[in-house]
Amino acid sequence: MLLSGQIEVDTEKLKDVTEQMTETVKEAAKDAVPDERVSVLKSFFKDLPEKALSLGIRIVLALAIFIVGRWIIKLIRGILKRSLRRARADEGVVQFVDSFLNALLTILFVFMIAINLGFDAAGMIAVLGSAGVAVSLAVQGTLSNFAGGVLILLLKPFKVGDYIKEDSHGNEGIVKEINFFYTKLLTLDKHVVVLPNGSLANTSLVNYTTTPLRRLDLSVGISYSADIKKAKKVAEKVLYEEPLVVIDEPVWTYVGALENSSVKLSMYCFVRSEDYFTARGILMEKLKLAFDRNGIEIPFNQLDVHIDR
Repeated sequence: MLLSGQIEVDTEKLKDVTEQMTETVKEAAKDAVPDERVSVLKSFFKDLPEKALSLGIRIVLALAIFIVGRWIIKLIRGILKRSLRRARADEGVVQFVDSFLNALLTILFVFMIAINLGFDAAGMIAVLGSAGVAVSLAVQGTLSNFAGGVLILLLKPFKVGDYIKEDSHGNEGIVKEINFFYTKLLTLDKHVVVLPNGSLANTSLVNYTTTPLRRLDLSVGISYSADIKKAKKVAEKVLYEEPLVVIDEPVWTYVGALENSSVKLSMYCFVRSEDYFTARGILMEKLKLAFDRNGIEIPFNQLDVHIDR
């Protein structure tokens, strides 16, 4: 009898221990990692509308800052250009400062928009600094063009409206724009030539507009049988009677060379720089007509073919 009572007592204790262990397992299961993840997801979806609304407001503000910023940049550029032109600054200086200010203010407004979207300012500055070093090493040619543009504006070898010819590739034309990195020339056949400022600052060039007069050199080949003295008098008469020729400056006609099939009759005179190409075309036509009237032959290449029977 005592043994059976002891078994019953032990059985009851065993039940109590089992129930306690079950409760402990349930409580541990409640604290498990999956439940934590579920609770985080519930919290995320609960806060999602509020966060989306906040992000949408930031995006709208960023777009507003961008639109207003572009308008402010345009306004500042207009005020600056008008001020520089009233101060009679060179058009090249106006164009260069305008392009530089546009780039600087655009970077500033992009930086403000990024901060408004929640980016860390200190981190952005650090990233921009590192990127600046890498970019500067990669675009050394571009930086040299920028430095060349600054030198052109400071030393003023030419300005907008001048007619120049650079010696490295022989490009020539009227300077239409001195930009941030490049200079644009308008050629006589209405083509636009874009030249890097770095190469322009480091090469020799001729600026035909810096002086009011320009020497015009002409040459015509005449026959060996022609009267050289008569040909010189005819050519001088044509030059002196042309209104575009500046008579106060020297006018000279001379034998330039004895070539294979002609005597090269050379001449030069001075014209205004803006009349150079017009005067050249007019004088060449008048010389041909004058030589024809006076029986002065202008030879041309001929080929005689002899057939041996």
